[in-house]
Amino acid sequence: MKSPSPDIVRDFPRISPELVAQASAFQPAILADVAGRRGALHGRIAALRHRMKLAGSALTVEVRPGDNLMIHAAIALARPGDVLVIDGKGDQTAALMGTIMMNACRQVGIAGVVVDGAVRDSLEIDEMDFPVFSVGTNPNGPTKLASGRIGHPVSVGGVTVRSGDLVVGDADGVVVIERESVEALLQAAGRKVEDEAARIEAIKKGNTAAKWLDSALRSAGVLKENETL
Repeated sequence: MKSPSPDIVRDFPRISPELVAQASAFQPAILADVAGRRGALHGRIAALRHRMKLAGSALTVEVRPGDNLMIHAAIALARPGDVLVIDGKGDQTAALMGTIMMNACRQVGIAGVVVDGAVRDSLEIDEMDFPVFSVGTNPNGPTKLASGRIGHPVSVGGVTVRSGDLVVGDADGVVVIERESVEALLQAAGRKVEDEAARIEAIKKGNTAAKWLDSALRSAGVLKENETL
């Protein structure tokens, strides 16, 4: 009989620092587009302050609603460049993290926190300028009683996240890219940025017509065959 997997998975492949650095140059919107419009977390998970950005390898944590025991364990196990991605079940009745834990995260080199749950001490976190993406805030503190899991796949903001996947966030939200796809998608992202820059330049010169629009309207049944706007 196969033994159950441990609650804490300590070793897993991570994205190289070089690829993380490349990814940090792209907006999550660009990465989501080239990933087939997949991987973007639900908009309820947003930057605590609009200027906050992050990029790194996911270190996944699953907790019971309102309990942060396993987040403390994850901080102790994290490596520099990791992003804590926490499945807090979307609970907003208690904050899972505050400035004490955020200071610990920064001290050990964690690149940021993404939590499907609430945080607190938002003014102090703002002053720290440490990137935090959450469902919101709540002054109520958490318990430290319940078990959970670290390093296992989690569902955060409607997206399955595995430890080692690429996580990138900015004012628009957070996108997660499967680690096996990162290198190819970064190349596609570079091409998309070039294409969009060329399109914007054309628009500024007066070429505002979208070449694909008539065809799309015909396919949708809005225009008849051979009809144009």
